[in-house]
Amino acid sequence: MRRVLTLLFLAPAMLVPSALYAQPTRTAPLVLAAASLQESMNAAADGWARKGHPRPRISFAASSALARQIEAGAPADVFVSADEQWMDEMQKKSLLRPRTRVSFLRNALVLVAPKASSTRLTIAKGMPLAKALGPNGRLAVADTSAVPAGIYAKQSLTALGAWSQVQSRLAPGESVRAALAMVSRGAAPLGIVYATDAKADPGVRIIGTFPERSHQPITYPVALIASSRNPEAEGFRRYLISAEGKAVFRGFGFGTR
Repeated sequence: MRRVLTLLFLAPAMLVPSALYAQPTRTAPLVLAAASLQESMNAAADGWARKGHPRPRISFAASSALARQIEAGAPADVFVSADEQWMDEMQKKSLLRPRTRVSFLRNALVLVAPKASSTRLTIAKGMPLAKALGPNGRLAVADTSAVPAGIYAKQSLTALGAWSQVQSRLAPGESVRAALAMVSRGAAPLGIVYATDAKADPGVRIIGTFPERSHQPITYPVALIASSRNPEAEGFRRYLISAEGKAVFRGFGFGTR
């Protein structure tokens, strides 16, 4: 009789559906990242996935375009900007999760030419940049009014006294990668991009690096978007700013902070 009673007590537990003990499904976070981070951020996402996490989905564009998406309510989780200005704008509008903003990467600004080009130019005050473009050539840059790489380029050219030479001879792109592509395919004889972009494209060569003091510091902040409800997002953010995550970016030519 005692054995029968024991079986009766055990039976209900045995009938509990196994689904009740299943782990909740984890959803991959959506990351909005500056265009200059394409190779490095994908490598970081792969590294995070190898740790057993869902691989983050990444949308690349100019930081200005990504900021507008956030303002419009894009269902994203993490924002990585190529400058502090656009992150400041998002913070002022309370669109970022408090205490999650960290600046963790640095970059440099360079002048590039197509790989086969023989153009030489010393980047300094009074440099003959317009002459180097030739009679009909245009300077490939990201949009100088909104895109970080373009804003830095204008700052540097102004500081070096070259802006007035070339402001009417620009070939503006929607992102720094668009400017890079124009030079790489020979559509522009010269362009201004980040050092990491030049490293990523075998179709260009670096003519010179713009002095750090000629433009604002090129830093990359990351933050959670306030509307995010994905617990995986914070884990990935922490991975990006960790020693392991920063090492991934250094492998692609970025400086770290």
